[in-house]
Amino acid sequence: MQSIKSAARARAAVPLLTAILLAGCGAGTRETPVEHGLPARLQEQEITWHDCRTGPQDTTGERLAAAGAQCGEFRAPLNYGDPGGATISIAVARRLATDSAHRLGTLVVNTGGPGPSRDGVTMIVDGPEGGHPAATAIAERFDLVGMDPRFFGASSPLECGWGTREYLGIAQAAPVERADFDRMVTVARELAARCEPSRALLPFASTRTIARDLDLLRVLLRESRISYLGWSWGTYLGAVYTQLFGDRVDRVVLDSALDPRAPGPDLTRDTATATAAALSDWARWAALRDGEFDLGTTRDAVLDAVGGIARAVSVRPVTIGGVTITADMVPGLLLTVDDSDAYYEVFGRQVRALYDAALGRSSDPTPELEAKLGLYADQSVSPEFGFSATVANQCADRTARGVEDYFTDIRDHLAAEPVFGPLARHLTPCAVWPVGPVEPATVIGNSRPALLIGASGDPVAPVAGQRALRQALPEARILLMEAAFRHGVYLAEPSTCIDSAVEAYLLNGVLPGGDGTCRRVAD
Repeated sequence: MQSIKSAARARAAVPLLTAILLAGCGAGTRETPVEHGLPARLQEQEITWHDCRTGPQDTTGERLAAAGAQCGEFRAPLNYGDPGGATISIAVARRLATDSAHRLGTLVVNTGGPGPSRDGVTMIVDGPEGGHPAATAIAERFDLVGMDPRFFGASSPLECGWGTREYLGIAQAAPVERADFDRMVTVARELAARCEPSRALLPFASTRTIARDLDLLRVLLRESRISYLGWSWGTYLGAVYTQLFGDRVDRVVLDSALDPRAPGPDLTRDTATATAAALSDWARWAALRDGEFDLGTTRDAVLDAVGGIARAVSVRPVTIGGVTITADMVPGLLLTVDDSDAYYEVFGRQVRALYDAALGRSSDPTPELEAKLGLYADQSVSPEFGFSATVANQCADRTARGVEDYFTDIRDHLAAEPVFGPLARHLTPCAVWPVGPVEPATVIGNSRPALLIGASGDPVAPVAGQRALRQALPEARILLMEAAFRHGVYLAEPSTCIDSAVEAYLLNGVLPGGDGTCRRVAD
């Protein structure tokens, strides 16, 4: 699952679809504030704030420093069921409110993923990649806090030594034939085996445990309540935190919300229809471009041309940019996360290059396609991608189905989901993981108010899942950007309706009077 900041970088990277134990705590129960069960050495520790920059290559630290933030660390129990036992280090960043006389409290910002989120602070100050006006009033009146979730970024990182090429070979694969599926299972077993040495950590990678870390951070910040803004996976963390610690929550905004029943090994299972709809919207756009891409003059014609890529490659794999593309790779190369003209233009040129190569014509990859394909060829281990930690989080959140269930699921839905179904429904290493979850997933359902915002055609967080979270939170409100096929709306695309609703709620505590829709441009 993508973070909002990784979606902003999607022109240069593959979109990745890409998981403590308190005695007696069942799914969906509220918990007492986390400090009640912790020894004094943890609940009374002080965070020592320091410069975020660790060296000349630390771009995150540079951005945080430029935004006026400082960084620090605190110790958290590995297992909250054994609070006096082993601890891990959690990294955080904080930028103090600049209008201290009118300070409203602390706003925790999570950018999704799951992945490092200290730079959530800079999302509010600068916008993603500096590409959106700052949320000035919010930055003035809240202390902004970002936390790298346990095992990600600078928070006791978990790395099992998975090469980028081999991980993408399973994470981005869309197997239809038995032989391709069996190869995925073999790779999954190899990846899972490399995490075996870390099995003592794996059960405590869950979102529920990360929510407990967040409540410990609240304690150490000396706040009775915190506000929260999260995107994508960050919406699930926010929902879990609100469920467990509802009386410690002030104002909550969840952007591009996941179905609260989805996170885990089957996170993407129900995304194929929404992903296909997003591709169809791009095809509509491409058909209107007066032959710019020469793929057809109607949406159906463009989609048929795109379908021809997979058909041709299934007969004869093609090599482009030094990477051999097989049929099970094609759906992963057709994912979209943004419906802006600029993104669609770049994506269209990538599709055209793939189309030419599939038909046996001379074809050079665009720079963006070359960057994507470069990841498929990269055999190195890149800890910054957090592949191991992402899968560990999924496996700790919910129990995976049996291996054979995944292939049956793909085949049963192939007629209805011919392009993206095999990608959305494939297995992950969780199906063969060394350990299972140590507690059930949190059932979301409470009367805390919250503001949910999103896009009606989100290909990553389908609107049905967004509405499922809204139903679980009867006092919440949901605003959907109409006719939008993107993942992430606030600070990602100008909308007076969305922006004003978020800021009215965070700054004044005022929710919209009811659910509604918003236009995607300033109005």
